[in-house]
Amino acid sequence: MIIGVPREIKHQEPRVALLPGAVYQLIQRGHQVLVERGAGAGAGYLDNDYAQAGAQIVTEHAYVFEKADLIVKVKEPMESEFALLRPGQILFTYLHLAASRAVTKGLIDSGVTAIAYETVEVNRRLPLLEPMSEIAGRMSILVGGYFLAQHFGGSGVLLGGVPGVMPGKVVVLGGGSSGINAARMATGLGADVTILEVDLERMRFLDITLHSAHTLYSSEAQLLDLLPTVDLLIGAVLVPGAKAPRLIRREMLRRMRPGSVLVDIAIDQGGCSETSHPTTHDNPVYQEEGVLHYCVSNMPGAYARTATQALTNVTYRYIELLADLGLQEACRQHPALLGGINVMNGHITHPAVAQAHGLQCSPVQFE
Repeated sequence: MIIGVPREIKHQEPRVALLPGAVYQLIQRGHQVLVERGAGAGAGYLDNDYAQAGAQIVTEHAYVFEKADLIVKVKEPMESEFALLRPGQILFTYLHLAASRAVTKGLIDSGVTAIAYETVEVNRRLPLLEPMSEIAGRMSILVGGYFLAQHFGGSGVLLGGVPGVMPGKVVVLGGGSSGINAARMATGLGADVTILEVDLERMRFLDITLHSAHTLYSSEAQLLDLLPTVDLLIGAVLVPGAKAPRLIRREMLRRMRPGSVLVDIAIDQGGCSETSHPTTHDNPVYQEEGVLHYCVSNMPGAYARTATQALTNVTYRYIELLADLGLQEACRQHPALLGGINVMNGHITHPAVAQAHGLQCSPVQFE
């Protein structure tokens, strides 16, 4: 199979979908890999690294799409790339379609088979999303603490406090992969941490794992009680494939102290606050109701080398399956891939995506 690795053209997205070592392994299995010039530069992987691994270095973005049977990316295709996709081709990447009707329509019109990393589910886990959730969770405390600084418009609270001064208060909405990693970082700094969660078994796990964090059953009433004293609020809620639930309304933010910070990790699925909208790494924050919002939709891109390594660790076995066996046989041998198919032959095939846009969902059908 011909596998294409295009350079990411989304603004400030320096990650790349395959490491040179993974390219080498695919070529040893008899596949051809096309890598666009400069695709790995942002993550510290040079064209020569890919060439030495056996890849063909391609100068034209469109050529990768034209020749490849399997396109492997990091982020969803941009509008200019919709026309480059075609029926019979497989696109394997993060899609987050529930948050974007335009990308959903572009994929439907292209006829491509689009498999989303974030909806491949194994034993109630999302193994291809977890590494990025872990990075975003850990990042959320770093950036949240940074923007609490007075000169950024923050409240001037140091999360860890100092002897004789109480630490800052962190509230994490959701105890999944990003939530637990946020809590882990915050407790490591010495902050006062509370995690809101609805799954009782998950709360027991969090209680055992994070000895110095508090768990609280998630409800609007509990959140309203916490907001007046919180310094850093982390939105880490996730419904696989669907839009993030809007747990925070504008009037709720008015209960928070001026200069508090909201980091909305769920922004790539639409955000968990009605005041959230996507931002970029070069302009990451804005203020609503006196609360600083950090809503960068590709947070792990800030640490592109670590993120690229972590991503390839989990995606490679699926890429190998697709390349070796083709889509139908790969899905037969590893049924979790079926849940990753969001769009196929001009139809939405994932129920949560269809529901998000009020469109019909069709079953996956192989020709």
